[in-house]
Amino acid sequence: MEDAGQKLKRARERLNLRYRDVEEASLRIANRHNNDEFAIALSRLSDIENKGTVPTIYRLYSLCAIYRLSFRDVLEWYRVDLSQLPADSILAEIDRTHTIGFDAEDFGEVQFPLSLDPGLDLRRTTFLSRAIQRWGKLPLILLNGMEPKNYRYGFIGTEDWSMYPLLQPGTFVMVDETRRKIVNSGWTHEFERPIYFLEHRSGFSCGWCFQTDKHVMLQPHPASMCSPETFSYPDEVDVIGQVVGVAMRLDQGRRRRTRS
Repeated sequence: MEDAGQKLKRARERLNLRYRDVEEASLRIANRHNNDEFAIALSRLSDIENKGTVPTIYRLYSLCAIYRLSFRDVLEWYRVDLSQLPADSILAEIDRTHTIGFDAEDFGEVQFPLSLDPGLDLRRTTFLSRAIQRWGKLPLILLNGMEPKNYRYGFIGTEDWSMYPLLQPGTFVMVDETRRKIVNSGWTHEFERPIYFLEHRSGFSCGWCFQTDKHVMLQPHPASMCSPETFSYPDEVDVIGQVVGVAMRLDQGRRRRTRS
């Protein structure tokens, strides 16, 4: 905190402002807003600069206005990073469905795939992590707390209906490769049942699984009308990980009915 005070002091000195100048300017700001909280007394300014005293939001506003500083930047001097708002909001569990009031200015930068292999066949389920050619930073506010580069990614092929309607064709899936052990029980309904991303000789698949000592059965969603598949384990199939996040459209069922 003392570092922040010293930065404010250096900002004042660069403008050749005395304590008295700052006090008088803050009084004018307080009068303009009809709020004495914006005023900064000489002793308070000294404490802010030299004793690590944290200014109120009103006084910090006045200092930013007087010194021509970005309020966001000065907050970061005090270790308050507004870009972390969306990520920190996830830590507060709220039972009710609600809107999110973060503005575009509240975003942080996250790692995100920017370039994919141009030969990618999106009709088939694909392990995207192997097709990512370049990572970059994008301002995606709600992904900021997820650290996307720490996960792997898959794409449910546009002709893969095996987990429909739970996972629509064209769905992006986020895969946690630390969860590779198939769990055969412990859920009460289909939304709790783990979904796994697999690699086998024919490519990749995504779905529910049941494992025995020597085999892994890939179980599609009953509504998909697809048939189960059985693989010799571990010779014919590799469990890449468990699906822990999805991004998908909700209108693919209409396209399926049109095709049929």
